Amino acid sequence: MSGPPPPIKTPCIKVCVVDGESGLCMGCYRRLNEVAGWARLTDAERDAILAELPDRRSLIRPEKLAMF
Repeated sequence: MSGPPPPIKTPCIKVCVVDGESGLCMGCYRRLNEVAGWARLTDAERDAILAELPDRRSLIRPEKLAMF
């Protein structure tokens, strides 16, 4: 018997605030279209985005990130 599908990897930390300057979520650094379509992406597409996220943090001004 097969069980439920494995959970989808996500960088979401439940801080869903979009930075108006960069267009990125200040919690996970994804773009809105990435957040909205996350479940429809392939594992490879999600992995590619996940690999980019650490560098995206620098696109948000530090004083904004200090709120979190």
